[in-house]
Amino acid sequence: MKQLITKIIHRLGKENYQLDESLTSSDLLKIVWEKGWSVIRGILFLKPFLSQSEGLIFMGKGVKVKYKNRIRTGRTLTLGDHVEINALSRQGVTIGNNVSILKNTTIECTGVIRELGEGLTIGDHVGISQNCFIQVRGIVEIGSYVIFGPGVSLFSENHNFDRTDEYIINQGATRKGIKIGDGVWIGAGAIVLDGVTIGENAIIAAGSVVSKDVLPYTIVGGIPAKTIKNRKEE
Repeated sequence: MKQLITKIIHRLGKENYQLDESLTSSDLLKIVWEKGWSVIRGILFLKPFLSQSEGLIFMGKGVKVKYKNRIRTGRTLTLGDHVEINALSRQGVTIGNNVSILKNTTIECTGVIRELGEGLTIGDHVGISQNCFIQVRGIVEIGSYVIFGPGVSLFSENHNFDRTDEYIINQGATRKGIKIGDGVWIGAGAIVLDGVTIGENAIIAAGSVVSKDVLPYTIVGGIPAKTIKNRKEE
């Protein structure tokens, strides 16, 4: 059974994936049962309504997706239980191959309809852990082979506050957007603010607040995040 399941996983796009040897046949039957139902939910309630979908969609319980017709997906998308996606935006949401968005994560492209969010792009082989929040106001670009730890938040908008004779809520906002390069790992609970570009293969330490650009292969941490080291330097 393990060999068969491994072959199926490889066909779905995870070419180097190997099952843990300690899994029992009972464990595997339960996993297959749960995955089977999630595929059925994806086929019945999501895939037919998307703008484009090239492969299987594993859809957990309690998933809520609004404006499905603005979403394009590649091969093998996994949505965990209670994921919420509001795809209403100018450019829509594009998701690549072999992407996992886990339990309780929210992707919110538009907060108010007087000004729609720009759009979201997610590359291939991306893992977004539980309880993440992705606010799409300016354009958000997430590269391939990116890892989000639990509770990561992205905020692609910043309120203007220069005037003291007017409430902040009435001063508008700026939207520079966020760009995350290939191979980036963002640790649990980190926050990335509007206007930030994170270079490829960088690491953001858990709990950091990133308010400035991060160079490729750099490890940053803290509030606000500062450079700890370059991964290519000994």
